[in-house]
This record gives sequence, structure tokens and C-alpha cells, in this order.
Amino acid sequence: MEEVLEAEGLRVHYTTRRGFVKAVDGVSFRVYEGETLGIVGETGCGKSTLGKAILSILPPRTKVEGALRFQGQDMGSLRPDKLREIRGKDIALIFQDPMTRLDPLFTVEDHFVETIRAHEHVSKAEAIVRAVKALASMGIPESRMKHYPHEFSGGMRQRIMIAMSVVMNPKLLIADEPTTSLDVIVEAQILEILADLRRAYKMSLLLITHNLGIVAEVCDRVAVMYAGKFVELGGVRDVFRQPIHPYTQGLLHSVIHLESKELYSIAGHPPDLVDPPPACRFHPRCPHAKEICHIEEPAWVEFRPGHFAACHFGKDFL
Repeated sequence: MEEVLEAEGLRVHYTTRRGFVKAVDGVSFRVYEGETLGIVGETGCGKSTLGKAILSILPPRTKVEGALRFQGQDMGSLRPDKLREIRGKDIALIFQDPMTRLDPLFTVEDHFVETIRAHEHVSKAEAIVRAVKALASMGIPESRMKHYPHEFSGGMRQRIMIAMSVVMNPKLLIADEPTTSLDVIVEAQILEILADLRRAYKMSLLLITHNLGIVAEVCDRVAVMYAGKFVELGGVRDVFRQPIHPYTQGLLHSVIHLESKELYSIAGHPPDLVDPPPACRFHPRCPHAKEICHIEEPAWVEFRPGHFAACHFGKDFL
């Protein structure tokens, strides 16, 4: 399959008074044409930073290292004007909270016209026609085009954000926790829309979430992120049926089922990313940690075809 996105040794460190926050610290992965890759992990592990790094929308003075290639182009070597051409057209982002991303002074029509005409030299009338079509695919009628964001429910605003993201037919869509604030019925509708769009437009989807149920339902592969690093990566079925890394095991044990009789949580707290633990970053919370976990960083190993993990004792869990 053709690679749409490739990251190699990607590092994103935020500058603070306390030092560098190592939000993403040496991540490597590929996203292939037409596939959905899920990124899961606890809050603060670096998932959203990873999505923003791909689009180069990070704060000033952020230190970025490593290689990031989109359709063979080195993103780090592109001029700002070229990045603007790619951003929103070839790579689109659905933000977590649509109310903070939609301008309250703009109507829905204004949002779409501005987005479309920023990338293509078309008339306002043609932009409106394309906007109506994109919104119709989300179940939003043309009669709502003159309405403002506050006149919509949370689920409808998220549909508008999705429509704005796909109106340019992007090759890669990054969805940053697109269903976090929605009820389960609307969540299911949004997920179905994303799946339909992926098939219709043959686009790739990078789904950032903390919801393992969504990953199981929507994704082809999943990457598990902890403290700025990937600890496991593989096909959804392999990772869910036989997880290798103890952190992945802990996440899956934390999922509530109808048969659940008590709540399970991973002991301890996520580490401080200004001064993360040495060697394996999960070792202070890991029930299987031994001396080597404190002094030597585990290698990234392919334990099964396409199933990778970074754990000194990964073979014990096969």
C-alpha cells in the first residue's frame, strides 16, 4: 500500500521556564492510503501534539526534530506558503471542541467560503454550492447556511467541522478526539460519517482518542502512546487480543464491560514530561518492572508481523 504520511524519530519539545516539555519524544510510524490509524493513551501523553506537529501549527519556540514526510515531501523543508497550501487542503484537522474553533461572528456560509477560497480561485457562488453539498452529506440542510455557531447543538457543530475538513477532499484527515463531548448516540453517528467519508474519498484517517471502544470499531491499526513515546503498534485485532506492553494491558483492563464487577485503574500517575523517568518511562507504574527497566531503554521490537512493542519482557506476554 502507498504511504501517505511517514514520521521518523519525530520529537516535539515545548519551551517552558522549567525546561523542555518532551511532549513527543522519538516517534516513528507510517499511515497508508485508505487506512485508519488510531492513537490512544492517557491525557497528556502527547497525542494532540502529534496531530498539531503534522500540520505545523505548534506554538512559537517549539523545538521540532526528526523527519516528517507527506506523500514523499519533507514537511520540514517546505516554505510557509507551501505549508499553508497543504494545510486544510491535503491534510485537514478536526478539532476536539468545535465551539472554540468556529468564529462566533461568522455564519456557517462565511466559514466555508473563506476555507474554500483560501485554497482555490473560485467564485463565492461556486464555494457556496460546494459548501451546501458538503453539509448535505452531514445531514445539515441548506437552510442553516446563514446561521451562526451558537445556534447549533454540539453534535451539529461537530458535523459542520467535519464538513469543513472534507470539503477540499484531503488525502489525510486528522481527527483529534472528535466525539469527546458528545453523547453515545451522536458519537455513533459521527463515527459512521467518518467511516463513510473515508470510503467515499479514499482518504486516510488518523484518529486521536482515549476511547478504546472507538478504536476497536473504526481503526485498522492502533498505536499506544505513553509519556511522549509509542509503546506498542499493531493491527487492532492483534493488540486487543494479545497486548504485549504492560501499559496496553492496563488500558484494556480499564475498559468497562457489561460483565465488569469492579473498576480497574493503572496505579500511579503519568510522569512529568519535563523530567520523565529514565529508561522505560512506564517502569514506576509497571507491575512487571525489574532492574533493567530502570537503567536501559527497551528496544522497539517486531514481536509478530506488523506488531511492535518496546518492552524488555515482551516475549513473556506472547
